[in-house]
Amino acid sequence: MNELNIDSFAYKTLHTRKFLMRKPYAPPAPGLVAAFIPGVITEVFVSEGQTVKKGDKLVILEAMKMLNEIMAPIDGTVKSVSVKSGDKVTKNQPLIELEPAPAD
Repeated sequence: MNELNIDSFAYKTLHTRKFLMRKPYAPPAPGLVAAFIPGVITEVFVSEGQTVKKGDKLVILEAMKMLNEIMAPIDGTVKSVSVKSGDKVTKNQPLIELEPAPAD
């Protein structure tokens, strides 16, 4: 029997070979904003060092003839901007990294 952790709960189970060959799960970094679909960045609204609030517009990602506004998932400071207007991005490609604001 092996141990399987799902959302901080441990289960005893038998692992299949396919399960053992998979890419291990890693929780996403809370401040990393990545493309959820391949597309083209049409506009970037933030720059490095800028302070943002949860829900502020970060970039517009055009995909499948739709303009998707990518919002800040947390309050924080823009640590890095990895894209510029006109860049083609792939799924899960990092776009912007945010440094979480200190807790009050």
